[in-house]
Amino acid sequence: MGINRSWSTQEVEYLNDHWGQVAIPFMAKKLNRTINAIKIKKNKLGLGTFLESWEYATFNQFLEAIGYGGGYSYKAISWIKNRDFPIHKKRVNKCRFKIIYITEFWKWAEKNQDILDFSKFEENNLGEEPTWVKEKRKRDFKQNTIFKNSPWTPIEDSKLMNLLSQQKYGYADLSKILYRTSGAIQRRCLDLNIKDRPVKADNHIPWTQEKIKRLEEMIKAGWKYPLMALELNCSDKAVRGYVYRMFNTENLDKVRMLVKDKESGFLNLEKGELL
Repeated sequence: MGINRSWSTQEVEYLNDHWGQVAIPFMAKKLNRTINAIKIKKNKLGLGTFLESWEYATFNQFLEAIGYGGGYSYKAISWIKNRDFPIHKKRVNKCRFKIIYITEFWKWAEKNQDILDFSKFEENNLGEEPTWVKEKRKRDFKQNTIFKNSPWTPIEDSKLMNLLSQQKYGYADLSKILYRTSGAIQRRCLDLNIKDRPVKADNHIPWTQEKIKRLEEMIKAGWKYPLMALELNCSDKAVRGYVYRMFNTENLDKVRMLVKDKESGFLNLEKGELL
């Protein structure tokens, strides 16, 4: 980015047309300029305040910025309906826009980490990020590197059926061999109507205090099931089952809020729960 690079006519038109409709960090990225350069230029153009310095983006621009593309996808709608996603309406001249205040998004995102994939979300695409986002993005990259989320191939289907027919592999084993999560393997078995099923895990192996403490740390830090299972050397199905027995929900965001302010040891060893 040139510090004293002159503004072209097209850039000025873009700033005039999008001021008040698109988040400042998004415009800076679009124009390949710093946020400060955008603010200085808007002052020279007399464009006025940006909702009293609150930065926001239209809903479609926001989805694009965080890596989900434009449009009202099912996932985005489910955020609004089921997770109280903070969305507002704004009128600019005769047009109405659905907008997202960036500061509100970050507060919501911290409470809903489990449904977000920050590996798709380029760093600082919405400006300065909260401190927890860096680790979240690293974990999402790690999970997407270890586990596939692409469509199953005929070769993978054949390998899955062959492994299941041997009746010696559980979900954790299959997950490591196929690079798929336990949930993905379970769904694929149903899709293909495979009669053979993974071998059940040994239900007489107790959760040790060390594993419980580590599970607690990971839940509080916003880890997802597949990575927690890998860390604990078991299937994510086993971890889900344990969490559900403790809290009557598998929703990690809800569980994290329940235990966020509690001291270590929230998972009760005295209940004698098994792995």
